Amino acid sequence: MNLITCIELHAARLTQAGVFFGHGTATAFDEAAWLALWRLGLPLDALDEHEDRVLNDAEQAAIAALVDERIATRKPAAYLTGEAWLQGVPFTIDERAIVPRSFIAELIADASIDPWLSDRTQRVLDLCTGNGSLAVLAAMAWPEVAVDALDLSTDALAVARLNVERHGLTERIRLLQGDGLAGALAQGGGPYDLILCNPPYVNSASMAALPAEYRAEPELALAGGTDGMDFIRTLLAAAPAALSEDGVLVLEIGNERPFFEAAFPQLAVTWMPTSSGDDQVLLVTREALELPQ
Repeated sequence: MNLITCIELHAARLTQAGVFFGHGTATAFDEAAWLALWRLGLPLDALDEHEDRVLNDAEQAAIAALVDERIATRKPAAYLTGEAWLQGVPFTIDERAIVPRSFIAELIADASIDPWLSDRTQRVLDLCTGNGSLAVLAAMAWPEVAVDALDLSTDALAVARLNVERHGLTERIRLLQGDGLAGALAQGGGPYDLILCNPPYVNSASMAALPAEYRAEPELALAGGTDGMDFIRTLLAAAPAALSEDGVLVLEIGNERPFFEAAFPQLAVTWMPTSSGDDQVLLVTREALELPQ
């Protein structure tokens, strides 16, 4: 059996088993290709040049066993391989942190945030940093800035440290443990010129309906209360004191725009275009946050 046939076979198995995608892939074929290429030790972007490779019995068995594990455990593929990619950058990941997939990464990579910055931009905070991926991407995109990366979870910060070290950014990124902006300010953080935040925002009804793949992730990184806005309410109230005069907050809210607008009907925000639409990520200025709501 050659590689492409093997992948097609296991893609059919994944489809039949009803596994859920969304942690780096969107289709059964892409997921099967990821697992097969990783198990063979091949680059994930090298399928075209290896698709006709004939697999021996041991290789076929190893791939089948990994797909078996994916189906049986319903763990995201990234937890099985120990690695995820965001904007072409590899990140170490395990079950101590949420699988990196923030749309904010797109905005960093395509320079959508840059018009809101200036030569005075010096300090950036990645709030709810998880495995540290946005902090790493920010440090790469803006070489002159210092980045704080904060999370409440010490487990997640342990994974973030692996990624900061992996990308040689220990002198640029400071890892902080604490609860929200108060935690950053208590440790000498701020004022920040830019705050990036992919917080827990999933509302309780959606949490109850999540596929098993999402329930394999730390609930702390997902659950946002009844309307998904619990953390965000505290964040927006505290943000003016943590932002510089021209500072901005970039906030991901996923599919919760109706709940966000119901909670903050008077707040003027800019919705940022992403590959999943114009209602996933918003930008708000300190000036807007200071206005009566």
